[in-house]
Order: sequence, then structure tokens, then C-alpha cells
Amino acid sequence: MQYRRFGRTNWNVSEIGYGMWGLAGWTGADNQEVDQALARSIELGCNFFDTAWGYGNGKSEEILGKVVKQNPDKKLYIATKIPPKNFKWPSRPEYKLADCFPASHIIEYTEKSLKNLNVDSIDLQQFHVWEDSWANQDEWKTAVDKLKREGKVKHFGISVNRWEPDNVLDTLRTNLIDAVQVIYNIFDQAPEDNLFPLCRQLDIGVIARVPFDEGTLTGTLTKETVFPKDDWRSTYFVPENLNSSVDHAEALRPLIPAGMTMAEMALRFILCNDDVHTIIPGMRKVRNVNANIGTSDGKLLAESLHAKLKDHRWDRTPTEWSQ
Repeated sequence: MQYRRFGRTNWNVSEIGYGMWGLAGWTGADNQEVDQALARSIELGCNFFDTAWGYGNGKSEEILGKVVKQNPDKKLYIATKIPPKNFKWPSRPEYKLADCFPASHIIEYTEKSLKNLNVDSIDLQQFHVWEDSWANQDEWKTAVDKLKREGKVKHFGISVNRWEPDNVLDTLRTNLIDAVQVIYNIFDQAPEDNLFPLCRQLDIGVIARVPFDEGTLTGTLTKETVFPKDDWRSTYFVPENLNSSVDHAEALRPLIPAGMTMAEMALRFILCNDDVHTIIPGMRKVRNVNANIGTSDGKLLAESLHAKLKDHRWDRTPTEWSQ
């Protein structure tokens, strides 16, 4: 495992972190296998774990809390998220800060996360949605200051709405935010335009989420793929999105090097960007852990391949199904 400095926190975090959404809200998770996958990731050097209260109403946080207690000799960085008070993902421009993150709500759900995680302090507490119009409002700032003064949160971050990487820039300039989590992959390259340069300037940690475009970039989806109704992906991969996603993935197949999977190529594309400090793929199976962490070996894609992949940028705008 290779490590990168996580902005001004000065943490050295594993290039491949662990996204824990798949432990709640997706079908097919087996508790025993999840435990084995988490243990294997730590064995291979993973030290950054991203969860949220919204992942199973605290279930994912509880799982992470147990993992941390089982590894007292290792520094495992805990990143979680505060759900918006209206419990609507993503936020929308018309939402007011009072609808989503009044100070009392920020404090209440940080306390809930502390309890679920069974820790005294959270390394990185993130806002699970955001609108940059809230940047200069004092309500959220007072809660951030209080929780940091009390030692309950070490650093604050923001998880940026899907396909809206610029919807956070003014907030980052307040210098109250130390990390940003954003969708970045072969298709979603828009963060390179404005977000990454600002993060570099302000020394803000960058977490790349959704490296496989919710599964498209694993190369395993087809236009006939159907997800169970209780699986979040059933509302995301509506026919309009599924068909187009599969077409974009198929266009990549001729570029995959011999002996490499599409998923490996997708991760290595992100690792080519020094502005990204950790990637958080979901990993529910040991074989996924082995494969994903195996990409953190210091070997980059050939420059010619990387250049060709840049041509597969796919700019999208939020829709009703893109929560």
C-alpha cells in the first residue's frame, strides 16, 4: 500500500481507502464476509474508512466502531457524515441551511455518530450534502467551532453533491473545511477544472468517491441488469441511465491492457492524479479488497493510455434519479 499526505491534516492516508456505503442500503451484503473484507483491508494497509449516519441509520458506523476497537494498535482514520435534517439527497439550490444543517442538528448527529462509533473524537466529520450559498452563514460555523473546541471532531469536510463539483468553492475559502469528497473517475473528470486546483492552493484533503461510477466501470453491467427494489441502485440505474452507462463502458473495452480488468484501469486512472489523496471504493468481498488494494503499488498507467482515457470524459447534470 502506498500512502499520501491528506492535505493540511498532515495525515498519511492509504491511497485506497474503504467506502462503507455498501454495508447498508445495497443488497447482497453478508455480515461474515464483510467482517473478513474489513480485516483483510487492514492487513493490507488500509487506514482510511468512510462511513455515514445515513448508511443504515448508523449501522455502518457501528460496524466501523467495532473494527476500530479490534485494532487498538493501528491508527485507523474515521470519516463519517451528518445527514441533512430534511433527509433529502442531494440538496437543491432552493433548500435553506435551516432545512439541512442548523447548529442543533449538526451537534445532535455528531453525538449520535460518536455513540455509534464508540469513540470520543471523530477524525473527519463531513456534511453529507451541501449548497455553496450557505458558505457565509454563521449557523453551521458556530457548530463547527463548538465541536472542534470540545475535541469531539478533529476536522470537518464536505461531501459534494453528484455532478456539482463547483458547488463548494466559496465554502472552502472560509478555511473551516479541511477535506472534500467528490465523485471522480474516468467519466467524471469535472473536478479537475476548478475544485482540484483550489484544493491544491488551500491544501485541502481530497477523497475520490464512486471510482467505478456505481458499478458501470467494473464492466459487469449490461442493459438487462436489474437490481432488487430495496437496492438503492434500482432507483439510480433507470433505463435512461443504465443504457447510456453501459454504452460508455463498452467504449472503454478496447483500451483495457492485457491482464488488466476495467475496474483496475479505473482505479489506476484516478491514482495518476496527485490531487487525489485517497479513493474509497465499496468493498464487501475479500476478493474485491485484494484486487482494489493491489492497484496501490506505485505503478501508473502508460501516459498514452491515460491520455486516451481523458477523452472519455462524460459531463452530466443532476436529474431526478441522480441522487
